[in-house]
Amino acid sequence: MIKTALAGFLILSAFTGSAQFYLRGEVKDEKDQSLQNVKIYLHSSRLLYSSGTSGGFGITTSVLHDSATFNLQGYEPKTVAVDASVYQAIILKALSKGSSIQKQSLLSITRSAEISNGKKWFVAAESYSSMVENSFIKTEEFSNTSFALRVDKASYSNIRRFINQGSMVPPYAVRIEEMLNYFNLNYKEPPQDSVFNFESQLTSCPWNAAHQLFYLNLSAKKLDLQKVPPGNFVFLIDVSGSMDIPNRLPLLKGAFQLLVKNLREQDTVSIVVYGGSVGVWLQPTGGNEKQKIIKAIEELSAGGDTPGEAAITTAYSLARNTFNKKGNNRIILATDGDFNVGEVDEKALEEMIIRESGSGIFLTCLGVGMGNYKDSKIETLSRNGNGNFAYIDDIREAEKVLVTEFTQTLFTVANDVYLNMQFNPQKVKEYRLIGYDNKAGLLADTSIDLEGGEIGSGNGITAVFEIVPTPDLAFTDTTLEIGRALLNYRKQTESASKKVTYICSNNLKPLTEINKDLQFATAVTMFGLVLRESKNIPVIDFAEIESIGVSSANKDDYLQNEFLQLVAKAKVIYPKKKKKKSVKAKTGDE
Repeated sequence: MIKTALAGFLILSAFTGSAQFYLRGEVKDEKDQSLQNVKIYLHSSRLLYSSGTSGGFGITTSVLHDSATFNLQGYEPKTVAVDASVYQAIILKALSKGSSIQKQSLLSITRSAEISNGKKWFVAAESYSSMVENSFIKTEEFSNTSFALRVDKASYSNIRRFINQGSMVPPYAVRIEEMLNYFNLNYKEPPQDSVFNFESQLTSCPWNAAHQLFYLNLSAKKLDLQKVPPGNFVFLIDVSGSMDIPNRLPLLKGAFQLLVKNLREQDTVSIVVYGGSVGVWLQPTGGNEKQKIIKAIEELSAGGDTPGEAAITTAYSLARNTFNKKGNNRIILATDGDFNVGEVDEKALEEMIIRESGSGIFLTCLGVGMGNYKDSKIETLSRNGNGNFAYIDDIREAEKVLVTEFTQTLFTVANDVYLNMQFNPQKVKEYRLIGYDNKAGLLADTSIDLEGGEIGSGNGITAVFEIVPTPDLAFTDTTLEIGRALLNYRKQTESASKKVTYICSNNLKPLTEINKDLQFATAVTMFGLVLRESKNIPVIDFAEIESIGVSSANKDDYLQNEFLQLVAKAKVIYPKKKKKKSVKAKTGDE
């Protein structure tokens, strides 16, 4: 967790001393459980490190005696004197339940954003977290903005479900960054020995001729499935009464059976189920026993209440008992999110997951269902569980997430990934990050943290800014850069954070001349803004989105062609003029 007061300042300081000593140690909780991803701030060098998968750390330093602060969400921060000649055994104390010290996390930092009350958006019995759209920022006042990079894709398939049903989409179900993530656009293999490939592109803005769009493209390296660490997977499957519908538990059974076919002999699967009661359905079983695992999945049946809290606790306990220090330890939670026994409040669930996030166990969430689907709860769990989030609306999507994108979904190449973009005031008068919107109510607390994301193997991430160029400088002038992007991340097996700076040149081109994938990204962005009922886009004829999409879509790409079908359907569903209250809804306090 990166404190906003430090972001862009302390962690960027150069380490100028000559390293002579090696500070070693480990971080555990009061129950002697190792804590991963603990942030270690070394005071002498003002650099930030993280504990590894077994809670251990090793830091080169130029001083024998120093002081360090250890910080992990869900635990009390601890500052201690350290001696590089002595092995450090650090114990962190868990915060008491409901403690006011507990911090929530932001997706992006936009200091001048408007503040709104925390609400949930309800459509029938479905719930979505109210989000505050990022506004335009004056570059002279705030030239830096930071945002977490994640590979969640759930929003797009959920949007598809609404449109295919002939329904308008709840605005707060629209997360534009997840729509862009869905397509893995403009993927470029990183250079050898590099974790990421980075590109930027400046182009015209189709909905405002006075503005430009600025794209950032990040591509993560692909892992060889035969060489990735062994997987210790715990399937946490909701078998409660609400799952007894064809597009819920039966769909999940098919999805997990597809996943099992990808397992290797060195992988291990356990199954925890909850519905009426919680139980271990399948003890740890090797990937070479596929038929045994598939049979256990096939025998699942639905019934009873939804004791989500007890189920999550059981799954983490089982994952800890089978923890592989050199492996990929991950819980895969599959549910409609309708927890109705135990802790059902999102804040309480969030605090529970946060306490588990330092264990080195990742949390992947698969959402299913309609009518009582709780997007807000599942999204909360995945964001705080060091994991990712997908929504499965049919078996084809299950195959995409768990088979085609198996390593993207379940194998991590970098943790704590976030990007700081510093714009050049001589080139950019104002800017606005599209997507990466924060939950309403969080922005009022200036001490809230920015939480870096987890990036899986082979993922392509596209972020887009809408910018207002300076009027006193010709934008054809290429002598000044648009700005600089600072990428922060940590390799899965290392404790020190990596920082890479990229120069973003003024490479302005008309929309019709840029990479086809980025043209297509523009159509996706426009579609998201319209569905989101954004105040920053005028009323747009869906034909304009279709036109950009048709001219740029890869005719051999099923997903891109399906997008064009969704736009055509939405054109029929939505009125010609945008309405602020297009979905009948009620709001309630979070």
